[in-house]
Amino acid sequence: MELSLAAVPLLLAFLFWARRLLVIRAGGRHRSGKKRPLSVLAVAGSGGHTTEILRLLGSLSQFYSPTHYIVADSDKMSEDKICFFEHSRAKESSKFQYSIHRIPRSREVQQSWSSSVLTTFYAVLYALPLTFRLQPDLVLCNGPGTCVPVCASAVLLWILGIKKVIVIYVESVCRVETLSLSGRILYYFSDYFIVQWPALKKKYPKSVCLGRIV
Repeated sequence: MELSLAAVPLLLAFLFWARRLLVIRAGGRHRSGKKRPLSVLAVAGSGGHTTEILRLLGSLSQFYSPTHYIVADSDKMSEDKICFFEHSRAKESSKFQYSIHRIPRSREVQQSWSSSVLTTFYAVLYALPLTFRLQPDLVLCNGPGTCVPVCASAVLLWILGIKKVIVIYVESVCRVETLSLSGRILYYFSDYFIVQWPALKKKYPKSVCLGRIV
């Protein structure tokens, strides 16, 4: 699935609005008069989730740096994909910086709902100190279960008055008529909730449909 050229400007417009909100809240400019770059916390997931999130990040300029990746500790493939992607970006500009961090997975495939409550809470215990330490400007995620404790930690930063972190959730392109479990949870907590199919926009009016973007 190629990144739709028509959808790229729309995605960048949303990120520009998020950037403007953060700049206003942060006082706008440094003493030097230059706008500071915005750090991104991107949540990678196994399989297609990581491929999609990397395609989204590929549409961003070097203004969004560094990128901090969070990967589930049982995910053995995403780190290789991330390193390959970032090494490719580094050839374009040395301003692209990144780091990779691991936390426990919230829910394994076919794990029972009752036991996933405990594993999610366990993941939050790891995500909280990491998010507090990194203090990103944006959280960008697209559906893996690992994103729920990360986004919860970002929201908690705002509740505690430490920092407003913009949470941008992009529902996976494979979700045509129903949201993922992560999407159903984060629909109520994200600042921007983006879907790629009109059927989801009809069911979830808060969402914004940009069409196929990944």
